[in-house]
Amino acid sequence: MFLEDKDLVSIQEVRNLIRKAKRAQEELAQMSQEQIDTIVKVVAKACYDERERLAKMAAEETGFGRWEDKVLKNALASKGILEEIKDMRTVGILSDDKENKVTEVAVPVGVIAGLIPSTNPTSTVIYKALIALKAGNSIVFSPHPNALKSIEATVEVINRAAKSAGCPDGAVGVIHRVSIQATNELMKHKDTNLILATGGTAMVKAAYSSGTPAIGVGPGNGPAFIERTADVPKAVRQILDSKTFDNGVICASEQSIIVEEDMKATVVEEFKKQGAYFVPTEDAKKLGAFIILPNGAMNPKMVGKSPQVIGKLAGISVPDDARVLIAEETGVGKQHPYSMEKLAPVLGFYTVKDWEEACKLSMKILHHEGVGHTMAIHTKDERIVREFALKKPVSRLLVNTPAALGGVGATTGLFPAFTLGCGAVGGSATSDNVSPRNLFNIRRVAYGTTELSDLRQAENMAVTVQEDCPTSVDEDKLVELLVQRVLSKLDK
Repeated sequence: MFLEDKDLVSIQEVRNLIRKAKRAQEELAQMSQEQIDTIVKVVAKACYDERERLAKMAAEETGFGRWEDKVLKNALASKGILEEIKDMRTVGILSDDKENKVTEVAVPVGVIAGLIPSTNPTSTVIYKALIALKAGNSIVFSPHPNALKSIEATVEVINRAAKSAGCPDGAVGVIHRVSIQATNELMKHKDTNLILATGGTAMVKAAYSSGTPAIGVGPGNGPAFIERTADVPKAVRQILDSKTFDNGVICASEQSIIVEEDMKATVVEEFKKQGAYFVPTEDAKKLGAFIILPNGAMNPKMVGKSPQVIGKLAGISVPDDARVLIAEETGVGKQHPYSMEKLAPVLGFYTVKDWEEACKLSMKILHHEGVGHTMAIHTKDERIVREFALKKPVSRLLVNTPAALGGVGATTGLFPAFTLGCGAVGGSATSDNVSPRNLFNIRRVAYGTTELSDLRQAENMAVTVQEDCPTSVDEDKLVELLVQRVLSKLDK
């Protein structure tokens, strides 16, 4: 009896997908900006039209979040992205500087490996496909196995639309026989030119250690500081809107709240008024032991679940109308579960003396987990915003906005994205909300503007001016004299 080796079959599938993707990318590279834009427009419309069906598939398959919110994410990933990139120049000549005689030309990176998480599967596929195609690249997706069907369905929508607009076959591919070996083959294959890694810490690390250039996203663990000048009802509403959106699975969402001592009672009262449930001390211990595993990892059973489901799983009582679970926290580290990333409607609550202490605490939280990612602040004091902007180790400091939606560019002017770079401090290749501009290289054509003899003549004149001028002449005067002498020589 013949037994199929699933690992070998999955590796062969990847090789076939990359071969087709490379051929397709070679065709894409020959297309005009107008042809590329037509493909992107048609694909975006098709995905937008299917946003509800795909959202329901993702929610049903993964058990994460709320399908109603996934509809909005699919809309942002399709229509929202299109609006942002439709006029972006990504093909051919980007700029032609006549004065400095430098011309810039866009060069696609080639074949992209797209790693897709189970938390935001359909929206991430739509987003990555659009920005890859916009930059003239092909892309092969490696799905999270728990979201395979919804990812396959999304790729089917993309390919059907792309083909109708003249896109070459194989430009957007997906691994059907998912395995760790298949993903490794995709990342390490000689014809894979770039990895877009969105997923768990282990997967992102594997992408960076693959030997292939990679853009990855580390974990989020953003604190939200409600400063004393904040509009408290508005700040609380925005935090709850953010943390309940798709049951908190967006990594930019708030993970803890920081308030000043003299504001605590007011803030707590407002949170309770708007539907937050402050978990009693003993229940908070049980909940903490459930949401974070002994090894410090997030418990996957709580991801994207409602407060009531989480409460039941943790063995604590939660009111039926509770929107978010909040537990008071005092420390930071693995022994303090509420200081960790929690992709669910669960928040830690810290109290500090003043904004300076809030500043230090937020940095401690971020350096423990989530460094380079995102932080939120609610305030009317621009001086404090500036202080936080200068010191916080994040790539996005969000002011007076829901962090989940602000981070992905839905409620801010940031580029709408589902891959949020964490910068060098977070182990990422970029601090950007990743866009098509991150997916092409720039070839610069530079014309000669001077000769070696001219450079030597200018240097000799500089030496002569320094020798002729008194030591008291300042730099500005020295430069002025040098310029005058150079000009006089050129005139002759």
